[in-house]
Amino acid sequence: MADPNTTTAASGNGHALLDRDLSILAFNERVLDWAHRPEVPVLERLRYLCIVSSNLDEFFEVRAEPHVMGSLQGVSNGPFTAQSLAAVAEKANAMVTRQYALYNDVLLPTLQREGYRILSHGERNAEQRRWVRSYFQREVQPLLVPVGLDPAHPFPQVANKSLNFIVQLSGKDAFGRSNEIAILKVPRVLQRLIPLPARICDGAAAFVLLSSVIRAHLSELFPGREVGQFSQFRLTRHSDLAVDEDDIANLRTALRQGLQHRHYGQAVRLEVSANCAPKLSEFLRKEFQLPESTVYRVNGPVNLVRLMQLIDLVNAPRLLFPPYEASFPAQVPQNGSIFARLKTGDVVIHQPFESFDGVLAFLREAVTDPHVLAIKQTIYRTGSDPALMGLLREAVRQGKEVTAVVELKARFDEEANINWAEQLEAIGVQVVYGIVGLKTHAKMLLITRREGRVLRRYGHLSTGNYNRRTAALYTDISYLTADPATTLDMDHLFGHLASQSRLPKMKRLLVAPFQLHSEMLSRISAVGQAAAKGEFARIVVKTNALTDLPLIDALLAAGQKGAQIDLIVRGACALPAGVAGLSENIRVRSVIGRFLEHSRVFYFCADQDESLYLSSADWMSRNMMRRIEVAWPVRDPVLRQRIVEECLIAYLKDGRDAWDLAPDGQYHRVGITMPGPGAQNALMQRYSASPNKE
Repeated sequence: MADPNTTTAASGNGHALLDRDLSILAFNERVLDWAHRPEVPVLERLRYLCIVSSNLDEFFEVRAEPHVMGSLQGVSNGPFTAQSLAAVAEKANAMVTRQYALYNDVLLPTLQREGYRILSHGERNAEQRRWVRSYFQREVQPLLVPVGLDPAHPFPQVANKSLNFIVQLSGKDAFGRSNEIAILKVPRVLQRLIPLPARICDGAAAFVLLSSVIRAHLSELFPGREVGQFSQFRLTRHSDLAVDEDDIANLRTALRQGLQHRHYGQAVRLEVSANCAPKLSEFLRKEFQLPESTVYRVNGPVNLVRLMQLIDLVNAPRLLFPPYEASFPAQVPQNGSIFARLKTGDVVIHQPFESFDGVLAFLREAVTDPHVLAIKQTIYRTGSDPALMGLLREAVRQGKEVTAVVELKARFDEEANINWAEQLEAIGVQVVYGIVGLKTHAKMLLITRREGRVLRRYGHLSTGNYNRRTAALYTDISYLTADPATTLDMDHLFGHLASQSRLPKMKRLLVAPFQLHSEMLSRISAVGQAAAKGEFARIVVKTNALTDLPLIDALLAAGQKGAQIDLIVRGACALPAGVAGLSENIRVRSVIGRFLEHSRVFYFCADQDESLYLSSADWMSRNMMRRIEVAWPVRDPVLRQRIVEECLIAYLKDGRDAWDLAPDGQYHRVGITMPGPGAQNALMQRYSASPNKE
């Protein structure tokens, strides 16, 4: 039997690569490991459990549809077949089983010992049952409309990831008919986790799940009928929104219309209760036209993501990580002018160890400075934080020319970004949507300021988004510069995005889909050539994913010539590491910590030629060929060494949160056999503004 971690896809040199989808699932197994660690506070363990469930939802929404369709259509060759679906299902099912075992056998008992309980119907006392029944009749039942199936009442449309029940009934309906199957759709507006009053819990904290409340009172929804077998169920649908940009007049309008249909795409996964009668699960499977391997039986609530609410409802800081207070960036003046500071050299902000407030301070100074004439910014994922919107509104009010390049097609943020675009236009911002067919994933902020008789530019480039919430949760590098060549390149790129004019030759920036890919291939090749000559040859790449075949081929070729290569890849990695005769000089490591690794750093050294790039791009074909991305060199030797030490060396030395990829395609956590300090912990210690450091 073939190695389940490899795929029939191969590099240009014919080498079997690791399967991308299985690699994504393996990443989630590494995240799930945090939920299993007893030293992690219990509410944080629950958070990791919920994160994995959310990640799996997105995996099925985006990646599963080709496998499901290949299986349904009987495709026997290619990447998407019944066999590929079976491999995905086997790995995903095993992970889901681990999740629910951990939830039921470890996390719930641990929470109970801490004084917090989620009570099932059987665990509720008489007074609690009376309160729950009253709550059901008052808050829940008025919103429920069960549908008994018959020719006049076909199977109702079931929305993506919604909670539903299937119920088998006996007896006759009001018209003497024996329609035995009913479907109950549960509205999303209903609270999924309900606190019980302390007065009926002896002062303790207790909660009930909405699914448990409905389950206990199903018979009240079917008067005159007897409720037999039943099960909650949840359907996942393909939700990767796509529009034909060559055949639309207005992208924003087309996307808003497409959002209305997202919840009803191709079915790809069916979750039912573990004790769901085979007759009912089979009925649902056939109704949704799904292969058998897409049915997941779960021992608990069908949507663990909703348990994230418990973390806020409990309000128990002792059951969470100690709060981390990031320091204000040391290189950013808190009183003087940031513009004046940038005239002396570039500035690096290492988020979240240093605060995103440094970036907001840069924009705030631009907004309030009367000499600033124009502000240009890309917007990919901003979240709902009003701080950025408020600053841009104030900039317009003060008469500055503000341009925003809003990426409407940021996956699962389309609606938020459409709303952002409309709000920005309403306050007078010039809004553009980039280039048809290409997502604008570059993160740039450009300030134009009059200084005497000249206009001077100041820029911010980042590996992450302009989102204050995620800036506290993701590791990223913000880069502030007044370098004339870099900021001129940024200005040219903004002009290209707005006018679609030809992009002039760049002096500093590498821009995808133009020269970024070819320059990365050239850098790798140069290192390989140095290795072949016996010269020092080194590559260290930190990225979130590595799946681009030409880049993989180039890395394999350089490694075979003797180059020493370390790849710090958080998620999907298709390159097999440490394989004799193929990649014995290549090591792949994944680091999963308290914060989500998100920074992209590319280091190359060929003899005396040393270069370091920061980038918005992962090493995936979509980033290199179907997105507007940027990479920029760090030319200051002091800043370059700082980034090497903090983003590369620290992670290569991580002895706590790192996982190494073995030749068999499996990841092994290094902290189990040789425990040592974690890179993120060390950086938190270095930068924490709190006197009580972890």
